[in-house]
Amino acid sequence: MEWMILASAGFLEIGFAFGMKWSAGFTRLIPALFTVGTGLSSVFLLSLALRTLPVGTGYAVWTGIGAAGTAILGIAVLGDSASPARLLCIVLIVAGVIGLKLVSAN
Repeated sequence: MEWMILASAGFLEIGFAFGMKWSAGFTRLIPALFTVGTGLSSVFLLSLALRTLPVGTGYAVWTGIGAAGTAILGIAVLGDSASPARLLCIVLIVAGVIGLKLVSAN
């Protein structure tokens, strides 16, 4: 269950990152409220997952989901660069997240 909570926290982290972009420096009310809501929810769920997961593993997975997910959506939605080197780096992040899950005792 803690892995599902952690995955949810990671996906909310992606929403948080996009909210920051759309809020234009917190100058637009609705996107700013979305940003605050997703950010707080993400950290809250991370804290729940860390009750049972090791902090290093949990934090690294949370950050990895947020980083890779935001980069992938940035490419798909915002037209960010999809250079081979960038895609390779995203693959390495995803591989690291999967690896941490596989070697975790939980």
